Amino acid sequence: MTVITPLASRTLLTDPFSRPHLEVIGPDTTGSSQILTSEALDFLTDLHARFAGRRHDLLLARQHRRDRWSNGADPGFLPLTAGIRADPTWRVAGPGPGLEDRRVEITGPTDRKMTVNALNSGAKVWLADHEDAMSPTWANVIGGQLNLFDAIRGQVDFTSAEGKEYRVGEQTPTIVFRPRGWHLTEKHLAFHDRAGQRSSSSASLVDAGLYLFHNAQALIDGGRGPYLYLPKLEGHLEARLWDEVFRFTETYLGLRHGTIRATVLIETITAAFEMEEILYELRDHCAGLNAGRWDYIFSVIKNFRNRGPRFVLPDRSRVTMTVPFMQAYTELLVSTCHRRGAQAIGGMSAFIPNRRSPEVTERALEQVRADKQREAGQGFDGTWVAHPDLVPVAREVFDEAFGDRTDQRHRLREDVHVTAAQLLDIPSAGGAEPGSVTDAGLRGNVSVAVRYLESWLRGVGAAAIDNLMEDAATAEISRSQVWQWVHQGVVTDSGTAITQAHVREVLAGVLDSLPRSSDDRFDDAAALFEQVALADEFPTFLTVAAYTQHLVEHP
Repeated sequence: MTVITPLASRTLLTDPFSRPHLEVIGPDTTGSSQILTSEALDFLTDLHARFAGRRHDLLLARQHRRDRWSNGADPGFLPLTAGIRADPTWRVAGPGPGLEDRRVEITGPTDRKMTVNALNSGAKVWLADHEDAMSPTWANVIGGQLNLFDAIRGQVDFTSAEGKEYRVGEQTPTIVFRPRGWHLTEKHLAFHDRAGQRSSSSASLVDAGLYLFHNAQALIDGGRGPYLYLPKLEGHLEARLWDEVFRFTETYLGLRHGTIRATVLIETITAAFEMEEILYELRDHCAGLNAGRWDYIFSVIKNFRNRGPRFVLPDRSRVTMTVPFMQAYTELLVSTCHRRGAQAIGGMSAFIPNRRSPEVTERALEQVRADKQREAGQGFDGTWVAHPDLVPVAREVFDEAFGDRTDQRHRLREDVHVTAAQLLDIPSAGGAEPGSVTDAGLRGNVSVAVRYLESWLRGVGAAAIDNLMEDAATAEISRSQVWQWVHQGVVTDSGTAITQAHVREVLAGVLDSLPRSSDDRFDDAAALFEQVALADEFPTFLTVAAYTQHLVEHP
């Protein structure tokens, strides 16, 4: 077994502060001493010393590509990797122990109560989310790692402030952890390189590094394994970087090659053109792909925002999974996965039950059932739900589809032949049609974005709003649609021009309608909304500036 000595422990230079190292600049919080050990920080230092530079280069390449697409270049399948797509012989590693059956996965953040609820949900998999469903306060980042540490070791029981006890049962889902994306930083940990330059650390490397360092062996000992969901990838070179991180981590921790398994979220239009290449780059560490529908819609808006009215999407509620460009994307994902032995996991319907309203609950169950029947019919090997009460209906649908199997990878979907033109058939969604954008749709986008941002600023990253589960991805759709409608001069069904001035009027009306308290964050949320929805230049992600301005703490 190869043993790697941490860079931080080597005598590289006379001045110890010239060695690469991580500086903890966040305040002490619950779990800091247990999670941020010197050994864990040594490991994170090595990850940053080896991979942070490549991450930066890939993010720069993202921006260049986005500028080309926004200004008229058309994407397509890559000529240079045609050989990978044409080679029928290669396969991915597939699911590891405990990940063979993924028919229902529950998603959610990693606070203590949600951790217990997810483990007791009856789902096959828990997507423990440090990305779109988490507000990345320092307390949430470290507290989530502590809760996962305890959950994996069977010590996560919880008693609420009201005295209600939450206990974990004997049967628990397999945990698949989702770190933050490559584009995000962790400003409470500063990386100092060999030249003495200081920069914020990569949130991806911090999240994944801490999770794998503390839990990989414990997960293996429990008969499962260290599994990750990889968010926001935009191409195969970003997948290659993750694969190199996994190879290094396995060597560092003394794990067998291929122990770490990843499921990649295909939630950008760029990644949709490189599904096979992404699988190929991660093939020894890959379990499958997931159809991250909400971020995918956001990515379409972001990349084609300046391409004229043909690329304008209608009201968010009308961009369903059955519009042609969304159906092409999901059909291609299933056929690509099954051709390579990978699992194809469906996305999350936003409808959630309301235990105080039987009518809302009945409608949610009907919507979710229809959504899961569509996915099962396409050949997906499992799906997401956002609430424990939705597990039974999703399980019933996939039980019927699977029969005595654990997935549908035998369905190769050789009938699917998706073209670049079909993936780019945005106009068929009807955004340029008269009446496709409504006054109600505009107001709904403003209201949802402001209420979600207010929740996010209070440290809650997944919020039930109007009987839908909203997270950062759905909030991105809401604010990016407003930005595009303003810049494309869209007129609503009632003849109202969507201008910056009109959006501000709608925003003022939304604020007037909200219940207020002395400690709410609606004024900050409204200011953030204006910043990300009405700026002259399109902010790439709403959470980047919001994080820096509002969530970064100093001791």
